[in-house]
Amino acid sequence: MHLLLEGGRPQRPRFIHPKTQSIYMAFSVKSKKSGKTYILHSRLQTLKGGQQVTLYFFAGEAKEGAIDALPAGYEVSENEKTGLPLLKKKK
Repeated sequence: MHLLLEGGRPQRPRFIHPKTQSIYMAFSVKSKKSGKTYILHSRLQTLKGGQQVTLYFFAGEAKEGAIDALPAGYEVSENEKTGLPLLKKKK
């Protein structure tokens, strides 16, 4: 799900990376319920046993950790009550 331009072509929002100051395209989803745009982020988290896992989450603003594509094997759905986007593994 991307934002649409007048010509009907999909267009992702452009953001300036906070550290490098370069412009990049972040993966975004527009909520069907609220109309608000959410940006996909990821970060590495170390568990107590030392194992590292990648956490994916949506935020209202592009911050450090914003990613430009949906991870392989995942799909986006929306919570019907709150309108917040969720990232789920494909079945």
